[in-house]
Amino acid sequence: MNRRDLLVSSAALLSGAALLKTEAAAAADAPAAPPHGRGLYTPVTTPNGETLPFTMENGVKVFRLVAEPVKREFAKGMVVNCWGYNGQTPGPTIEAVEGDRVRFLVTNHLPERTSVHWHGALLPNGMDGVAGLNQPHIEPGETYAYEFTLRQSGTLMYHPHSDEMVQMALGMMGMLIIHPKAREAVDRDFAIVLHEWFIPPGAATPNPAVMTDFNIFTFNSRVWPGTAPLVARKGDRVRVRFGNLSMDNHPIHLHGYRFEVTGTEGGRIPPAARYPVTTIDVPVGATRDIEFTADEAGDWAFHCHKSHHTMNAMSHELPNMLGVKQADAHAKVRAALPGYMPMGEAGMGNMMEMGHPKNTLPMMSGDGPFGPIEMGGMFTVVKVREGLTSYDDPGWYAQTKGTTARKV
Repeated sequence: MNRRDLLVSSAALLSGAALLKTEAAAAADAPAAPPHGRGLYTPVTTPNGETLPFTMENGVKVFRLVAEPVKREFAKGMVVNCWGYNGQTPGPTIEAVEGDRVRFLVTNHLPERTSVHWHGALLPNGMDGVAGLNQPHIEPGETYAYEFTLRQSGTLMYHPHSDEMVQMALGMMGMLIIHPKAREAVDRDFAIVLHEWFIPPGAATPNPAVMTDFNIFTFNSRVWPGTAPLVARKGDRVRVRFGNLSMDNHPIHLHGYRFEVTGTEGGRIPPAARYPVTTIDVPVGATRDIEFTADEAGDWAFHCHKSHHTMNAMSHELPNMLGVKQADAHAKVRAALPGYMPMGEAGMGNMMEMGHPKNTLPMMSGDGPFGPIEMGGMFTVVKVREGLTSYDDPGWYAQTKGTTARKV
């Protein structure tokens, strides 16, 4: 090779390397293509949860679910005996794309029979999962296959239709997300299952026979201060998907923003039918998608607006002592009646340091940058920051000087 050929070859190599570097940088900035090959979508983040992996077999997406007893830590200091899927409650979020052929292999490791219903899905009758009506029950140790083509997009759910009172009360449910074929313009996409439980103080096993008087309320089977924050970069388009298979509706409220309701279990809502709100009621058996642009930095409360649903280990049998001067009377009563706890004479905010049974959380707990955050249950924080390089928890927000409420 002469000198001229060497220079030309070197220039070509440098040019190729620069092009590869540029393409690599562009690829790093772009969202990763999921393996379905139908286009891009923003993967769903399930706070305190996971997404179910799948394998491809002859063009079919194959998902594996194991129904089994699980132990779930609702928050530090409280571990609950639940039932769920793949070692967790709610079960892992399932993601697929409209038009996919899917197969769900469901193995039963429960002490009783079960089934899986694909809540809201358009499918053949024999795949609907109502045991005794559409299929035999899945007995302990058995594996059943559900297979169908996804004919819709939207936020759906899955849960048993076999002894569902017990199985759903113990946490057997999960989200089924079907993405549309065309990419949607969202940067952050979250999925949250709403649920409620009755767990006697000091106990670890929920009582599935309770119909109304629940005392624990969860986002993805976690309670504040154990709930993970929802983290977004300033300017992100954010979607949050809620699913509710509990016994009550839950009005979910976001501070600092207004949002639009963009979807239900029936699919996307046309843009002309949307309107701005700050609270959305999620009915029983329904899903709701909300969307907003994260244009205001800060730590924003995000919670159910039923006041008892933002408390842990809520008891409705407390003697009402508001305004009553108790002096040391409650200590004398407790000597004869261990566990006696009257409501504080000036309210309940000063009661959180009182003792409580093992494996039971205080009704309100968790500290923020300014002191105790007197919340629990269905409560978390949306954390919006400028210039994020990752979506890890960025810590507490540092407010700009002069923008914090102050004593006068």
